[in-house]
Amino acid sequence: MAEIVGLLLAAGQGRRFGSDKLLHPLADGTPIAVVSARRLRHACSCCIAVLRPEQRVLGTLLAAEGLDVVFSAEASSGMGHSLAAGVAARPDAAGWLVALADMPFIQPDTLHRVAAALADGAELAAPVFNGQRGHPVGFSARWRDALLALQGDEGARALVGANRLSMRRIATDDPGVLRDVDRPEDLAS
Repeated sequence: MAEIVGLLLAAGQGRRFGSDKLLHPLADGTPIAVVSARRLRHACSCCIAVLRPEQRVLGTLLAAEGLDVVFSAEASSGMGHSLAAGVAARPDAAGWLVALADMPFIQPDTLHRVAAALADGAELAAPVFNGQRGHPVGFSARWRDALLALQGDEGARALVGANRLSMRRIATDDPGVLRDVDRPEDLAS
Protein backbone atom coordinates (compact mmCIF):
# COMPACT_ATOMS: atom_id res chain seq x y z
CA MET A 1 0.00 0.00 0.00
CA ALA A 2 1.28 3.47 -0.90
CA GLU A 3 2.25 5.72 1.99
CA ILE A 4 2.46 9.41 2.75
CA VAL A 5 6.05 10.50 2.09
CA GLY A 6 7.67 13.36 3.97
CA LEU A 7 9.56 15.80 1.75
CA LEU A 8 12.09 18.05 3.46
CA LEU A 9 13.01 20.91 1.15
CA ALA A 10 16.54 21.90 2.13
CA ALA A 11 18.06 23.37 -1.03
CA GLY A 12 17.58 27.07 -0.30
CA GLN A 13 20.53 29.42 -0.50
CA GLY A 14 19.98 31.10 2.89
CA ARG A 15 21.57 34.36 1.73
CA ARG A 16 19.84 36.54 4.33
CA PHE A 17 21.22 34.46 7.19
CA GLY A 18 24.85 35.23 6.34
CA SER A 19 26.05 31.63 6.58
CA ASP A 20 24.66 28.14 6.00
CA LYS A 21 21.59 28.47 8.18
CA LEU A 22 20.58 24.83 7.86
CA LEU A 23 23.82 23.76 9.55
CA HIS A 24 23.54 26.49 12.21
CA PRO A 25 23.07 24.93 15.66
CA LEU A 26 20.02 25.64 17.78
CA ALA A 27 20.38 26.14 21.55
CA ASP A 28 20.98 22.41 22.16
CA GLY A 29 23.69 22.27 19.46
CA THR A 30 21.60 20.41 16.88
CA PRO A 31 21.64 21.91 13.37
CA ILE A 32 18.39 23.55 12.22
CA ALA A 33 17.82 21.10 9.34
CA VAL A 34 18.45 18.06 11.56
CA VAL A 35 15.78 19.21 14.02
CA SER A 36 13.36 19.74 11.13
CA ALA A 37 14.20 16.28 9.78
CA ARG A 38 13.68 14.57 13.12
CA ARG A 39 10.28 16.17 13.54
CA LEU A 40 9.23 15.16 10.03
CA ARG A 41 10.32 11.57 10.73
CA HIS A 42 7.81 11.47 13.60
CA ALA A 43 5.02 11.95 11.07
CA CYS A 44 6.25 9.89 8.10
CA SER A 45 8.18 6.65 8.09
CA CYS A 46 9.56 7.45 4.63
CA CYS A 47 11.21 10.86 4.25
CA ILE A 48 13.21 12.44 1.46
CA ALA A 49 15.43 15.51 1.70
CA VAL A 50 16.08 17.55 -1.44
CA LEU A 51 19.41 19.40 -1.54
CA ARG A 52 21.74 21.13 -3.96
CA PRO A 53 24.67 18.95 -5.13
CA GLU A 54 27.21 20.94 -3.11
CA GLN A 55 25.40 20.33 0.19
CA ARG A 56 27.29 17.09 0.93
CA VAL A 57 27.81 17.74 4.66
CA LEU A 58 24.09 18.38 5.18
CA GLY A 59 23.28 15.36 3.04
CA THR A 60 25.41 13.14 5.29
CA LEU A 61 23.70 14.49 8.42
CA LEU A 62 20.20 13.99 7.00
CA ALA A 63 21.00 10.49 5.73
CA ALA A 64 22.18 9.63 9.25
CA GLU A 65 18.71 10.69 10.46
CA GLY A 66 17.13 8.12 8.14
CA LEU A 67 16.12 10.38 5.25
CA ASP A 68 16.73 9.46 1.64
CA VAL A 69 18.75 12.29 0.12
CA VAL A 70 18.15 13.58 -3.39
CA PHE A 71 20.74 15.93 -4.82
CA SER A 72 19.07 18.01 -7.51
CA ALA A 73 21.13 20.15 -9.88
CA GLU A 74 17.96 22.15 -10.67
CA ALA A 75 17.28 22.88 -7.00
CA SER A 76 19.29 26.11 -7.15
CA SER A 77 16.71 27.38 -9.66
CA GLY A 78 14.03 27.49 -6.98
CA MET A 79 11.69 25.69 -4.64
CA GLY A 80 9.45 24.50 -7.47
CA HIS A 81 12.33 22.46 -8.89
CA SER A 82 13.12 21.04 -5.43
CA LEU A 83 9.53 20.01 -4.83
CA ALA A 84 9.30 18.36 -8.25
CA ALA A 85 12.56 16.47 -7.59
CA GLY A 86 11.23 15.18 -4.28
CA VAL A 87 7.96 13.99 -5.80
CA ALA A 88 9.86 12.39 -8.70
CA ALA A 89 11.88 10.37 -6.16
CA ARG A 90 8.65 8.73 -4.89
CA PRO A 91 5.97 9.23 -7.56
CA ASP A 92 4.06 6.19 -6.29
CA ALA A 93 3.32 7.78 -2.89
CA ALA A 94 -0.23 8.19 -1.62
CA GLY A 95 0.71 11.80 -0.91
CA TRP A 96 3.50 14.10 0.20
CA LEU A 97 3.92 16.06 3.42
CA VAL A 98 6.05 19.01 2.32
CA ALA A 99 8.12 20.57 5.10
CA LEU A 100 10.77 23.27 4.95
CA ALA A 101 14.15 22.61 6.55
CA ASP A 102 14.32 26.15 7.94
CA MET A 103 11.19 25.62 10.07
CA PRO A 104 12.50 23.61 13.06
CA PHE A 105 9.89 24.90 15.51
CA ILE A 106 6.88 22.99 14.12
CA GLN A 107 5.72 20.50 16.72
CA PRO A 108 5.78 16.80 15.75
CA ASP A 109 2.06 16.48 16.56
CA THR A 110 1.24 19.17 13.99
CA LEU A 111 3.18 17.34 11.29
CA HIS A 112 1.46 14.10 12.27
CA ARG A 113 -2.00 15.72 12.08
CA VAL A 114 -1.41 17.02 8.56
CA ALA A 115 -0.13 13.61 7.43
CA ALA A 116 -3.15 11.95 9.07
CA ALA A 117 -5.49 14.28 7.17
CA LEU A 118 -3.93 13.10 3.90
CA ALA A 119 -4.22 9.46 4.97
CA ASP A 120 -7.87 10.18 5.79
CA GLY A 121 -8.57 11.36 2.23
CA ALA A 122 -7.81 15.08 2.19
CA GLU A 123 -6.57 16.29 -1.20
CA LEU A 124 -4.74 19.25 0.36
CA ALA A 125 -4.09 19.88 4.04
CA ALA A 126 -2.29 22.48 6.12
CA PRO A 127 -2.26 23.77 9.69
CA VAL A 128 -3.85 27.10 10.57
CA PHE A 129 -2.64 29.19 13.50
CA ASN A 130 -4.59 32.32 14.49
CA GLY A 131 -6.34 32.33 11.11
CA GLN A 132 -3.10 32.08 9.12
CA ARG A 133 -2.20 29.07 7.00
CA GLY A 134 1.18 27.67 7.87
CA HIS A 135 3.46 24.76 7.07
CA PRO A 136 3.74 21.90 6.36
CA VAL A 137 1.43 21.49 3.38
CA GLY A 138 0.14 18.07 2.45
CA PHE A 139 -0.72 17.00 -1.09
CA SER A 140 -2.55 13.83 -2.06
CA ALA A 141 -1.48 11.73 -5.04
CA ARG A 142 -4.11 13.61 -7.07
CA TRP A 143 -1.59 16.45 -7.36
CA ARG A 144 1.31 14.29 -8.64
CA ASP A 145 1.41 15.67 -12.19
CA ALA A 146 1.00 19.28 -11.08
CA LEU A 147 3.80 18.89 -8.53
CA LEU A 148 6.11 17.22 -11.05
CA ALA A 149 5.58 20.17 -13.40
CA LEU A 150 6.61 22.82 -10.85
CA GLN A 151 9.51 25.13 -11.63
CA GLY A 152 10.92 28.40 -10.37
CA ASP A 153 11.07 29.85 -6.91
CA GLU A 154 7.39 30.05 -6.06
CA GLY A 155 7.11 26.41 -5.10
CA ALA A 156 3.49 25.30 -4.89
CA ARG A 157 2.11 28.68 -3.75
CA ALA A 158 0.01 29.23 -6.91
CA LEU A 159 -1.26 25.65 -6.84
CA VAL A 160 -2.31 25.96 -3.20
CA GLY A 161 -3.82 29.40 -3.75
CA ALA A 162 -5.90 28.29 -6.73
CA ASN A 163 -7.22 25.29 -4.78
CA ARG A 164 -7.57 26.76 -1.29
CA LEU A 165 -11.27 25.86 -1.12
CA SER A 166 -10.42 22.15 -1.29
CA MET A 167 -7.80 22.45 1.47
CA ARG A 168 -8.47 20.79 4.79
CA ARG A 169 -7.52 23.42 7.32
CA ILE A 170 -6.27 21.97 10.58
CA ALA A 171 -6.61 24.33 13.52
CA THR A 172 -3.54 24.33 15.74
CA ASP A 173 -2.12 26.19 18.71
CA ASP A 174 1.40 25.61 17.31
CA PRO A 175 3.02 28.97 16.41
CA GLY A 176 5.92 27.04 14.84
CA VAL A 177 3.83 26.58 11.68
CA LEU A 178 4.49 30.25 10.88
CA ARG A 179 8.05 30.54 12.18
CA ASP A 180 10.86 30.10 9.68
CA VAL A 181 14.49 31.04 10.12
CA ASP A 182 15.68 33.56 7.53
CA ARG A 183 18.02 35.69 9.67
CA PRO A 184 19.97 34.99 12.88
CA GLU A 185 17.51 37.14 14.86
CA ASP A 186 14.71 34.71 13.90
CA LEU A 187 16.28 32.25 16.35
CA ALA A 188 15.43 34.43 19.35
CA SER A 189 12.44 33.07 21.25
